[in-house]
Amino acid sequence: MFKKKNFQINKKSRVIILGSGGFISSQVEKKLKKNKTSFIALKRKKADLTKKNSKKLLKKIIKDNDSVLFIAARAPVKTKKMLNDNLKMAKITTSVLKQKKIRHFIYISSDAVYSDIKKPIREKSKTIPNSLHGIMHIKRENIFKKILKNKICIIRPTLIFGKNDPHNGYGPNRFLRLAKKNKEIKLFGKGEERRDHIFLNDVSTVIVSCIKNCSIGTLNVVSGKVISFKNLAKMIIRYSGSSSKIINTIRIGKMPHNGYRPFNPYLLRKNFPKLLSYSTNKVFRKFTKDSI
Repeated sequence: MFKKKNFQINKKSRVIILGSGGFISSQVEKKLKKNKTSFIALKRKKADLTKKNSKKLLKKIIKDNDSVLFIAARAPVKTKKMLNDNLKMAKITTSVLKQKKIRHFIYISSDAVYSDIKKPIREKSKTIPNSLHGIMHIKRENIFKKILKNKICIIRPTLIFGKNDPHNGYGPNRFLRLAKKNKEIKLFGKGEERRDHIFLNDVSTVIVSCIKNCSIGTLNVVSGKVISFKNLAKMIIRYSGSSSKIINTIRIGKMPHNGYRPFNPYLLRKNFPKLLSYSTNKVFRKFTKDSI
């Protein structure tokens, strides 16, 4: 279930961003500034949510009637220590929120919470993740839902691409960096696995709208289209005018998600019908042009 409430935050309301300074947060902050929405952005250096002393700072900063955007994470989660650190962040934050009467809470989760199925994944699909990263997010979702109940909005984006990505992960962001230098783009295997990718600008648009409208419920932020990594590389080379060559490599290990991870975008399209990500060619053309 996902719905927008029929009122918007007023000019006196504030947004507290926990986990500022990252890939997604930077775009959200730009849009909040453009909309003249008051916000306080807390970076890890100022508020390390794995430390108990961060409670004192949160108690001082978070006020009744604030909206809180929780985007803080040590990710992707690859070890049990990282898992525990992320859970600690959620528990410390909720210990403070119990004492406050906040207006709204937005948690940025991940599509990694879902089980692998052959049918397109929906918001009601099973959430039995097979990765530590997915386990972390579903556990944190439950921690926050227990405390915040009808004030929480959970956003589950799929693979995000966009300008200034700091991770250089396998996919559009890495491919474009290589294409700009006319370097070889090496695929895992033949790049045959098909995944859903979502444009950063669309993700930030959805987040800001959910903040403004105090939306509640769970929403998958996805394109609804699956495309192979090989075809992604081809598009980026074409749109960038690069002379890069695509190289197949021997795949090590199993193909993630059995090579196919489709999503049903019905709920997102119903509430956000104009996102650029619904058009594969248009969105990757814009991504390539904006990043060159």
